[in-house]
Amino acid sequence: MRFLLPALLLLAVLAGCSDRAGDGKPAAASSQAQFRNTDVTGLGYARDFTLTDQNGKPRTLADFRGKAVVVFFGYTHCPDVCPTTMAEMAGVMKELGPQADRVQVLFITLDPARDTPEVLKAYVPAFDPRFLGLSGSQEQIDAVAKEFRVFYQKVPGKEPGSYTLDHTAGSYVFDPQGRVRLFVRHGQGPEPIAHDLKLLLAAP
Repeated sequence: MRFLLPALLLLAVLAGCSDRAGDGKPAAASSQAQFRNTDVTGLGYARDFTLTDQNGKPRTLADFRGKAVVVFFGYTHCPDVCPTTMAEMAGVMKELGPQADRVQVLFITLDPARDTPEVLKAYVPAFDPRFLGLSGSQEQIDAVAKEFRVFYQKVPGKEPGSYTLDHTAGSYVFDPQGRVRLFVRHGQGPEPIAHDLKLLLAAP
């Protein structure tokens, strides 16, 4: 288990695929809400993406305006952090009850070579049918990861051609107006995340 302290962000918990937290500096928070995760209101990056969902539909952040959006970067072969994060978010949806329909969880693959649309379609909605998997060319993934300050790197496996990925642990949350608001730590359980999403959904 390894740790990396991002400037002005809380320490992200890393495990399994050797995930690392982002290293950017958020602007001063403007919200007075008592969030349990890191308030990154006014962050100068993590602004948007242009990718394709598991059904072949082009997607940008604007497609989900009116919903709170949770963005997580991972890959389907990840042995622990990715599936536990997705399961955690499924628990969040249950905590939210009817409000869950106003939340969109997006899983952006860092491994487009293996995470084909068919693989994403089988993997992502298995946690909750409302979840969407996003992918693109390697160049597109590189560009989006750079925009979100997401670290990732291949780690060769024991078998020829096999590998895992070191990558950032944690998720970004956007409010229904499309503004980045929170950085969510991995492994805290559903309740704090549901709490913060309710605050964002209740805001005018």
